[in-house]
Amino acid sequence: MTETPDAASFDDLGLDPKVLKALKDVGYETPSPIQAEAIPPLLTGQHVVGLAQTGTGKTLAFAAPILSRIDLSQKTPQALVLAPTRELALQVAEAFERYAAHVKGLHVLPVYGGQGYGVQLSALRRGVHVVVGTPGRVMDHLEKGTLDLSELRFVVLDEADEMLNMGFAEDVEQILSGTPESKQVALFSATMPPQIRRIVKQHAPNATEIKVRSTSTTAANVEQRYLKVAHPQKLDALTRILEVENFDGMIVFVRTKNATEELAERLRARGFSAAAINGDVAQVQRERTIEQLRKGKLDILVATDVAARGLDVPRISHVVNHDIPTDTESYVHRIGRTGRAGRPGVAISFVTPRENHLLRAIEKTNRTTLQEMRLPTVEDVNAFRVSKFTEAIGQALGDPQLSVFRDLVAAYEAEHDVPALDIAAAVAVLAQDGEPLFLEDVPEPARSPHQERTKERRGSGKPMASYRIEVGKRHRVEPRQIVGALANEGGLSREDFGKIDIKPAFSIVELPADLSADTLRKLEDTRISGVLIALKPDRFSRGRWAERPSSYSRGDRGAGPAAGGKKPRHKHRAP
Repeated sequence: MTETPDAASFDDLGLDPKVLKALKDVGYETPSPIQAEAIPPLLTGQHVVGLAQTGTGKTLAFAAPILSRIDLSQKTPQALVLAPTRELALQVAEAFERYAAHVKGLHVLPVYGGQGYGVQLSALRRGVHVVVGTPGRVMDHLEKGTLDLSELRFVVLDEADEMLNMGFAEDVEQILSGTPESKQVALFSATMPPQIRRIVKQHAPNATEIKVRSTSTTAANVEQRYLKVAHPQKLDALTRILEVENFDGMIVFVRTKNATEELAERLRARGFSAAAINGDVAQVQRERTIEQLRKGKLDILVATDVAARGLDVPRISHVVNHDIPTDTESYVHRIGRTGRAGRPGVAISFVTPRENHLLRAIEKTNRTTLQEMRLPTVEDVNAFRVSKFTEAIGQALGDPQLSVFRDLVAAYEAEHDVPALDIAAAVAVLAQDGEPLFLEDVPEPARSPHQERTKERRGSGKPMASYRIEVGKRHRVEPRQIVGALANEGGLSREDFGKIDIKPAFSIVELPADLSADTLRKLEDTRISGVLIALKPDRFSRGRWAERPSSYSRGDRGAGPAAGGKKPRHKHRAP
């Protein structure tokens, strides 16, 4: 068991200069204990066994030395990383690409179930250097003869105990038995059961064993909760939480740069004041956005870990992990953006069914328990909207302009013989700008899987499917604009369109059920009236999240427009 002292910086570890440059680009300065201890022996070709919890920086510990020793001229896979879940495999692949930003010509391929074989096969034919995959899909490729491991130089078992717990023991053993004896093995596990000991003895004899403990702790004054939610429902869940949580400023964390822009745009489309920051945002723009958040001109910041590094804004009362981090160090860093200087804070993490192990790791490493929360119901949202509506009326009753509007209402009442109560209700309707005050909980009829996927267009018999696009009445779109944009981008004809139902904040469009993946990709990136439509199958929402927040929902500051006050701030788009 090694007890190597922490290195002062990554420069001391012997990594390739190109890898070092990438680490500096993403803001890494000092290696964590597992990185300081594992990188030197891995660079010299030794087997390494790391006993470390999720969140100690394992991915960089094995990715950086592999990238420092990769041979770009070899087109068959040189490194194979096995991970227990699809999500972790994708995260590891993304990390490799991030650390290889200056290693030109390097190709990384994630392979996992649920993704079509076509993309993976074409990439393998072109040549890849690093394969990151789940044991099941790697076995599928080996059985099909589409994955060549004959020249493999590095094998990494990430979260080995989790893989065995999930029933992959036999697959892992079979994969390892088909790799060259000369390979270098790195195995990382939170525990060391006998089965893993046998793997180490057979495939990584005389390995350097490293044991580290995470010293991360979370602030006692931050209330930590989690919500179990399927990935497609995350946006709708977030919207409900934004409506009923009494927050001041908020940071929503996602994993990728693209996700920051996409989520911020979708939140703005639903009426919230949101902006994105990521590694591609210029420093001047970043500072301007953070200053808007600090001054209350912006309520929600959608960010990546790197972009939020060092951010300290006192009014941040809530942090939401829209994508739960794959390491506990990132979790601690994220929720540390709230609860500053002894103030109370709230951290909410979305956990998909496949991410339960990440939740357990966070709780175990940080010696804390996250409280499960329930998704706010339609009744909760509507009760909050009514509360905001009545509060706005009460505030407007003290407005200096009240007498002016009272005279106008009295004149209208006398001239048209309409009760003042009806006039007040009509003014409130105007203030809603065509959007319903109440969220509707539309019951879902029982449908077979086939019925859920397609339906027939009346008269033509052509299979159709319903798609949701994030533009509606508030964007002043008309059916002809929708048809024109989608037809132009997707190469569709007028006959390919069925019913178009334009809602206040989004629209439902019927399109042929057999659209190709390429056409769908083009349509997803289409913009109408300058708004990214983010086309997706309607089965993910089915109209349950029918509208964006009303004019009196979460985010209002001061009097509502129906009562003659100011417009709610969350309706302003951030620049």
